[in-house]
Amino acid sequence: MANMSIKLNLAGLVHATRIEKGQSGEQECIIIPIGKNNLFKGEKGLYIDLTAIEIKDRSKFAADQKDTHLVKQSLPKEVFEKLTDDEKRAMPILGNAILWTGGNEA
Repeated sequence: MANMSIKLNLAGLVHATRIEKGQSGEQECIIIPIGKNNLFKGEKGLYIDLTAIEIKDRSKFAADQKDTHLVKQSLPKEVFEKLTDDEKRAMPILGNAILWTGGNEA
């Protein structure tokens, strides 16, 4: 079975940042609106659907870059169908992933 290392850029979602006072002093926080980001509440938490898209042509990346997949949000069908082609292309890449197999990268 293969393992995958994933990094997400939460700032790629619609968000706001602000400074909050805590016990250890001021902390920078990110606030992510649930509705605007198509997050959904499940029985045990708050979720976001993501899709890892394989990078087939890695020639555009640096030789030492090990990423095998790009991570984008997967929207509900009814939301995705309402987007224009330009809006679909503008959906941000939220992160990257590296597929590891048997201790070696794929």
